[in-house]
This record gives sequence, C-alpha cells and structure tokens, in this order.
Amino acid sequence: MTVDDLHAMWRIRAFEEKVRELRVAGDIVGSVHLCIGQEAGPVGTGPVLAPQDALFATYRGHGWALARGVPAEPLLAELLGRATGINGGRGGSAYFTAPEHGFWGENSIVGAGAPIAVGAALAARTDDSGRVAVTVFGDGALNQGSVHEALNMAGAFKLPVVFVCENNRYSELTPIADMVADPELWRRAAPYGMPGHRVDGNDPAQVRAAAAEAVDRARGGAGPTLLELMTERLVGHYIGDAEQYRPAGEVERALTREPIARLRAALAATGVGAAELDAAESRARAEIDRAAEAALAAPAADPTTAREHVYA
Repeated sequence: MTVDDLHAMWRIRAFEEKVRELRVAGDIVGSVHLCIGQEAGPVGTGPVLAPQDALFATYRGHGWALARGVPAEPLLAELLGRATGINGGRGGSAYFTAPEHGFWGENSIVGAGAPIAVGAALAARTDDSGRVAVTVFGDGALNQGSVHEALNMAGAFKLPVVFVCENNRYSELTPIADMVADPELWRRAAPYGMPGHRVDGNDPAQVRAAAAEAVDRARGGAGPTLLELMTERLVGHYIGDAEQYRPAGEVERALTREPIARLRAALAATGVGAAELDAAESRARAEIDRAAEAALAAPAADPTTAREHVYA
C-alpha cells in the first residue's frame, strides 16, 4: 500500500479520461473501451513481470500497456492516428502493440489472446528466454471455446502462462451471473490441472501478491495459474454505451469501493497527508495533459502506409 500505487492508478485514470474527452470531441475515432475503475489489476501485476515476459491484453488494454511501461505520449498518438504513434497510427485503440516493452498487443476478438499467450509460453520452452506469458481477458471470455482450449493445453503441458480474468461483473451488457451456472469463475482452473484464485481486484497490493506467486510458479516450471480479479467498471462497456442495463444506484455504490478511492482512504488512515495524496493525482494529470498536447500536435499518419507490416 503505497503512494506510488496511487500515482500509478491515477496515471491510468487520467489517461482514460483524456481518451474519453478526445473520443467525444472526435479527435479519436472508432470503438474505444475504457478501464476506468479497473486500474488496480495492471498496477498490481505490472511490477512483478520481467523484461522478457509477454503480456497479451484485451481491447480494454490501455491501462495494461501503461503498467507495462509503454509511454503515454506515443500511446495517445497511436489512438489519435498520428505518425508518432507506437505503431505509426495503424493500430488505434483496439489493435496496438509494443513488444519492445513486453506488451504483445491487444485483440479485438473476445478471448483470442489466450491461445496466443499459450504459444508464447510454449516457445519459451525452446528459446531459453525464461519467459512467462500473461493473458488478460474479461469474465465473458471464459465462455469462449478458444480460452478453454488454451487452459487445457497450458495445464496438460505445464506451460509458463498466467491467465488473468478481470471479472467486472458484466459480460459486455449482461451480468455474468446470468450466463453461467457457477459465477465463481476461478473454480474452472481445477479441471485443467492448475490452481485458481479469486482476488480482490480493486486492491493493487493483493493483486501483486497473487500475481507474483503465479509468475514465480510459472517461471519455476510448475505450470499455469488462473487468477480471477474481482472489480467493477465505472463506465460503459464502450464509449457511447447508455448503460440502461445497470440497476439504479449501482455505479454510485461502486464509487465507494473503487481502487483509487479505497487506496487514498487507506493511506490517509496511516497518516499520509492530503497534500501528498493530492500530488499523486496532480502529477499524473499533468503528465497526461502534456502527452495529449504533444500527440495532438504530431502529424497525421500517412494513409499510404496502412498496408505496411500486414501479413496474410
């Protein structure tokens, strides 16, 4: 429980709020999914990964990229379709990748990152990299056949992969409890021969402890782990989601237990002063404001380069 964690979560929150502002203004185009309210997962997991480890995120991956070390300015430039973007403006919000930072991309197909991560873990058996692969997906993705195939292969071959399910209680617009017989998704690990754990996904310290154990287990040759991070998103599934499916008062109640509010209150209770707590937010917002200003000033990507780096 540290002020550094608070700053890291504010950095993701400020980034996502800036993305929402730019999307509403029309500077960012296309479908955008924000992780506001889910910042503790990436902040808790990022520090336990080694440089050679490979992280595969969903289309809600901005926070995971930031936690993996992707700089804010080229990331914003990518979303804005600028030539200075992390992929030259080609990937946008749902498809960018930054392997030089150990972030091996998002995937717009639900659950598709899981089998790719299993491939990276299998390759680690032969390239002597000591790599652990981490794949992040939502609760609905655990109903995808490709995810079950990935879990089965990882368990059968004891591959160094960590499956991270961000359970924000909604599979897009439908409560996960209405879609499965047993909503405790961590229990699905046992049939595939791996441990499963349900973790408070709004507490970066608890996430870090669970992720560290899973990564160490994988790197040591003991095989995969499934982590179910219990969290809540404070915004719609996508920008423009009217959220008519959410009961009255649900978001307001979530605001009392979301990760930033919780950590700020906990730190204040230990004697951390208001000025230091406020500074964590102001530093994060100032950085993101500068990054957005620089990204907006960058030249637009050249559309004639759209087919570069495309393989079929």
